[in-house]
Amino acid sequence: MVRLTVPLEGRSYDVTIGGGVLARADDHLPELPDASTAYVVSDREVSDVYFSSLAEAIGRRGLAAVLLLAPAGEEAKSLRGYESLLRQLAGREAHRHDPVVALGGGAIGDLAGFVASTYMRGVPLVQVPTTLTAQVDAAIGGKTAVNLPEGKNLVGTFAQPRAVLADLDALRTLEDRDYRSGLAEVAKYALTLDVELLALLEDDPGPVVARDVAVMEDVVARCVTAKARIVAEDERDEAGRLVLNYGHTLGHALERLDAFRGRTHGEAIAAGMVFAASVAERRGLAAGITERTIRLLRTLGLEPFESLPPLEDVLRSLRLDKKYRGGMRFVLLEDVGRPVVVDDVTEDEVGSALHEIGAPA
Repeated sequence: MVRLTVPLEGRSYDVTIGGGVLARADDHLPELPDASTAYVVSDREVSDVYFSSLAEAIGRRGLAAVLLLAPAGEEAKSLRGYESLLRQLAGREAHRHDPVVALGGGAIGDLAGFVASTYMRGVPLVQVPTTLTAQVDAAIGGKTAVNLPEGKNLVGTFAQPRAVLADLDALRTLEDRDYRSGLAEVAKYALTLDVELLALLEDDPGPVVARDVAVMEDVVARCVTAKARIVAEDERDEAGRLVLNYGHTLGHALERLDAFRGRTHGEAIAAGMVFAASVAERRGLAAGITERTIRLLRTLGLEPFESLPPLEDVLRSLRLDKKYRGGMRFVLLEDVGRPVVVDDVTEDEVGSALHEIGAPA
């Protein structure tokens, strides 16, 4: 078991990583003075597996546990879902010391975090991520949001959790596609921030693909360490934290075009990383990075080229990105481990790179 700290002035919190963490949540929960009830936000499938064990652990801390159900996946991240949870909290007379506990994947974490950050101007939040994507990325760093039909994560806040409890045993219950989706985020950290992790994935991906708990403890800890360092330097996404968006600008555009019901987040990010690699090489950066990225993703079971939409649709979706300022901002690689943010990617460059990776004209 590993315990890491996200070091923020006055708001530092621990991330506990290992097998069996959820069943022993009482050992890892933060101090919650004056709390009487923990409101656990989850979807039906996840709660059927984990809620009773988590509720028992919460009970050992002297708190009642109340389950608040939300839809699964990106469907949860809507203004309607947000309002529903707020009204459920108000109807149960939840008070400002009662924590909201996010039990599930990244979408549940985003929704529950937004609710916790705004109900009564903020109540404690605990993240209990059960997917790889959430454990290495979404649950760390304090970003909360819901989607609008016009775009992903357009309504949200920055609000740090009090603790993150990442139970690696939960990874064994994931469908293969969901697990591979999380591996895309792992690949992102390897390519941008941790070349030792990249070497591990390239040299022997077998234990990672097989979900070996001991290996994944190191992998998840490496990703959390990388993200914690970046978040500590730039909590509100104003400078250095932007590198965490590697692959995400195009990825979010693809998700938007799918109406969040097609490719998974990781599948979209995988395409985004290959695209960014192609743009980088066309600019004379990171020679060979496109083929290296494709090879890495394929060894992790990801196929980034499936069913890319037409170019004009992609361009229209990119213009809706939060970071669009009359030009397109992308994170590129000067080399592995050397990300750089650029603001001047042209639509012609986008078109050429998309054509190279298989998008129809």
